[in-house]
Parts: sequence; C-alpha cells; structure tokens
Amino acid sequence: MLLATVVLALYAITAAVVLTTPYEDPIHVIARLAALWGFLALAIAAILTPFLREIMKVFGRPFLAVHHTFAAIGLLLPTLHPVTLAIGAMNPAVFVPVFSPWGRFWALAGRPALYLLYIAFAGVLLRKYIPKYWRWVHGLMYVALLFAIVHGNLLGDDFRDPIIWALFNTLFVLVVAAFVLKRWQKLQKERASGRRA
Repeated sequence: MLLATVVLALYAITAAVVLTTPYEDPIHVIARLAALWGFLALAIAAILTPFLREIMKVFGRPFLAVHHTFAAIGLLLPTLHPVTLAIGAMNPAVFVPVFSPWGRFWALAGRPALYLLYIAFAGVLLRKYIPKYWRWVHGLMYVALLFAIVHGNLLGDDFRDPIIWALFNTLFVLVVAAFVLKRWQKLQKERASGRRA
C-alpha cells in the first residue's frame, strides 16, 4: 500500500510541477508530461526488477504483471512525446536522430532513446527465438533511460525546476542501483548452484 501511494505521489508531483509552470502551447504541455510520466513508468519498472517476491506481497499480483503494466505505460507515453511535438511543429524531424556534433547528440538523445526502447521491447517478444540473447537486447532499456535522462537534463524545460531535477535524477540513480543489485543477485545464485554441484 505504501509503495502504491508513493508511485501515485510521484505522478501527482510531476503533474503539479508541469501544470503550474506558465505555458503558451497546450501541445507542449502534453509532450512534457508524456515524457516525464513515461520516464517515471520505465524507471519504476526497472527499479522493481530485483524485488520479485516483495512485489507480489505489495501489489497482490505476479511480478511480471506489475512490471509489464509499467513497461506498457513507459512505451506508450515516450512515443506520445515526439508525436505531439511533431504535430505541434508540423515537422517529423523530431524522430530523426542527430549524431554530430557530440553535444547536440546528447541534447537530442531522446530521439535514439525511443528507438532503443522499441528494440528492447522487441527483445521480450522474440525471447523464444533468441533465448540466449534476449536479455541483452532487453537490457538496452537501461541505455535508453541513460539517453533520456541526459536529454532531459540538457534540453528539458521542466528540469530547470529543482523538484523535477532532484526527483528524476534520483530515479535514475535508483535504476542504476537496481541494475547492480540484480546482477549481484544473479552472481550469488550462480555461486550457490556451483557449491551444490
């Protein structure tokens, strides 16, 4: 219950900051909120991965059901972000990655992040066909989150707000911590199975 309350609070705080910031174009507001809520969903999905048993106790649902719910939201909303920007500007160039100069690549890193997101999603769909490699493909989600947080820090209007800056950078740090914890758990299992053998 506490975790669910925290998740709802994160979404509410993010929306409050975006909606109370002066704006001229409502399409731009939708794009900003979609980007932030999408990142939030993906970050939560990633942070929960080392806690399989705990998730069942908290949400009363299997881990994969909870994980996939956040992942689905995290796929839809980041897609809506450039779509709304493209509609507002009447320019599809927002979908085209820019690779140089280096600084501009990182400022616009949200563009390749979207493609990495879909490749990572495809890894799950193809896991039966690439059983040895699908986890590596799905792991591109972490690269997508890295690209997204850098993009937000360099170009995101809402990252000028100290609440958004602190909240989303903390979320990314927690994503990295969850990734390390998951790898450590896997190593511990391998060592334990090696001793039994």
